[in-house]
Amino acid sequence: MPNRRVVLDTNVLVSGLAYPGSIPGRIVAAWRQGSLEVALSRYILDEMIGVLPRLPRINMTTAEIRDLADSFMFLADIVEPQGQQDPNLRDAADQPVLLTLIAAKADYLITGDKDLLALAGQYSIVTPAEFWGRFGV
Repeated sequence: MPNRRVVLDTNVLVSGLAYPGSIPGRIVAAWRQGSLEVALSRYILDEMIGVLPRLPRINMTTAEIRDLADSFMFLADIVEPQGQQDPNLRDAADQPVLLTLIAAKADYLITGDKDLLALAGQYSIVTPAEFWGRFGV
């Protein structure tokens, strides 16, 4: 997995934190151990901050979640989503995630979002299971 530069969508980050033994959990662990280079945007981190408090499985205060997001800013390459919006993306709310992939010049966007995965023929977008099956250790 070394030298792979990826963008982790919010759903992968959240699943990885909530279920450390899952494939998203293994991907997040590989990143935190330095085996994977991750690019994120503030948009993705803000989404994570908004979603985590709603999960009963995550036993963290709002302050702890913000601290976690801050620590991710040191572990990841933070990029500003930029590029031309794709009119083929079914959910306009996913544009910043797709633009993070473009701005980061990442090898892959790892996501479970079906609207983003529908564009896998145009962009390097894979599910966590596909990524792990190809590159996991």
